[in-house]
Amino acid sequence: MCGIVGYVGPREVRPLLFEGLQKLEYRGYDSAGISVLNGERIDLVRAVGNLSHLHQAISRSANGDGPPPVADGTGIGHTRWATHGRVTEANAHPHYSTDSRIHIAVNGIVENYVALRQELADGGARFSSETDAEVIAHLIARHYDGDLVKAVRDAYGELHGHYAFVAMSADEPGVLVGARKECPLVVGRGEGEQFIGSAVPAFLRHTNRVQYMNDDEIAVLRPEGVEFLTVSGEPLERPVDEVDWDAATAEKGGYETFMLKEIHEQADAVAETIGERATHADTIDLGDLGAIDDGLLRTIERIVIVACGTSYHAGLVGRYAIEEWARVPVDVEIASEYRYRNPVVGPRDLVIGVSQSGETADTLAAMRAASAAGARVLAITNVMGSQMTRDADGVLFTRAGIEIGVAATKTFVTQVVAFYLLALRLAELRGQLAGAELTALISEVKHLPNLISEVLESGTAELERIADAVHGREFFMYLGRHAGLPIALEGALKLKEISYIATDAYAAGEMKHGPIALLDESTPVVVVATASPVLEKLISNVQEVRARGARVIAVVSASDARLAEHADELIRVPDSDPLLGPLLAVIPLQLLAYLIAGRRGLNVDQPRNLAKTVTVE
Repeated sequence: MCGIVGYVGPREVRPLLFEGLQKLEYRGYDSAGISVLNGERIDLVRAVGNLSHLHQAISRSANGDGPPPVADGTGIGHTRWATHGRVTEANAHPHYSTDSRIHIAVNGIVENYVALRQELADGGARFSSETDAEVIAHLIARHYDGDLVKAVRDAYGELHGHYAFVAMSADEPGVLVGARKECPLVVGRGEGEQFIGSAVPAFLRHTNRVQYMNDDEIAVLRPEGVEFLTVSGEPLERPVDEVDWDAATAEKGGYETFMLKEIHEQADAVAETIGERATHADTIDLGDLGAIDDGLLRTIERIVIVACGTSYHAGLVGRYAIEEWARVPVDVEIASEYRYRNPVVGPRDLVIGVSQSGETADTLAAMRAASAAGARVLAITNVMGSQMTRDADGVLFTRAGIEIGVAATKTFVTQVVAFYLLALRLAELRGQLAGAELTALISEVKHLPNLISEVLESGTAELERIADAVHGREFFMYLGRHAGLPIALEGALKLKEISYIATDAYAAGEMKHGPIALLDESTPVVVVATASPVLEKLISNVQEVRARGARVIAVVSASDARLAEHADELIRVPDSDPLLGPLLAVIPLQLLAYLIAGRRGLNVDQPRNLAKTVTVE
């Protein structure tokens, strides 16, 4: 959570920092601030709320109500998602030392901040916030003797937790020092200027040349170049990579919101994820999995999927595909629970961590625990250079591109497709699928982008009508069975995330074991009812719902008429294999949640209390 941006160079610094924060606002948006070097002092502007409030505060500064404009130089910015401390201006970043000579922007958590705060206060430090992060500024100040790099290294050695921070000193113009421990930080290389941020979009408009930081590393930015060091001070070589994104991909492209744009990008994202991996009609090529080679895939005895939130739902779909096609037993675990169990896992297991950002703290910890127990670890993620890609033995990238909307859409569908590809490869290697059956499934997977486009091109008229009828309801229930259950869970999560409506999601067969008590004539019940080996069972569950007077909204396969007499509303998606159809069903559920939230006047791109990248527990 939280977004950091920093700049050293000849340009006017505040506009660059603010622009960078706009690209990172998906990481947190309850407060924001900018610190810039101005002569012999550091000027700080902070504001509570989203970036429009910070922009107003900066404008007041430029009009003489605060620090004057700065022509060029050094600065850091931060957009916050609150963990420690309330949402107040005092708790907004950047934070500063007692004499305001050291300023810092931090992402993550300092676990030993209570002891450090007391120790620093006893030494004369005056704290101005409730946050854990502020101790870093005072700790650096305590060690500072004119060398910011050394002070950061010394302070780093006293910190416990997972964090990334960038520091600046009023006494060292043209210098920024960044440090990383289990939270993202990436350097952008320019000519005579350098950038640093929590993610590439923070500076992508100005450079696509990047250097990724690893844990326990320090980066020293000066206009003329960047130096990488270990925390003990030894120099490191770091290659410069070129990312192939352009700044336009981070803009809305004519859509009213990022979320709607990203829903409509799903066909292309799926096509990219499939790409050359399914070029041949009778085989899946996953040669880019690193150390997770064919020999390992042939011999593993069990797969364990660890993930959180939307990625957990993708893992549930993956379980159905892997077990059905490859006949490998699969467990799917909530990473935040798995990491604190004492799980039975070992060398004959493949553990798959799933995270759109590749930086999800709980999933990273679960992967590390499995690796320590001897399991091989595969990452499914969207972000090259993320921590997950460095921790894992192999990586299966989803290729969804930048996703700005906090509620995951295209990253979910590409994760599911990545599982389809992995399941088919496992099935082929282990002799569970071959010949015409394998060829047919590969063909259907390759056809998914066309089917997704068909869903999106069918328009939203029916969904608009449903949203008009139900957007005022305060409780929804979602039901599904078989591979439709994870889609029901995901559809319910989308509605919760962006509309703030209380929503329950259940396996339809479990409904009568309690949740049915919640139903009455005012309850919309959304049912994922695409083609399935248990569709007749699901229809029986729908009849139980109708008997309680609830309004049934069913997502069905186009040619299947069996739900027509049992549902109040039908949303049709193209016919496909029973394990692929649920993926198509999620798209109208995303759109339905979007339309309901819009009718409630809510900001779908920035739902309250949520952040895009969850780098804390």
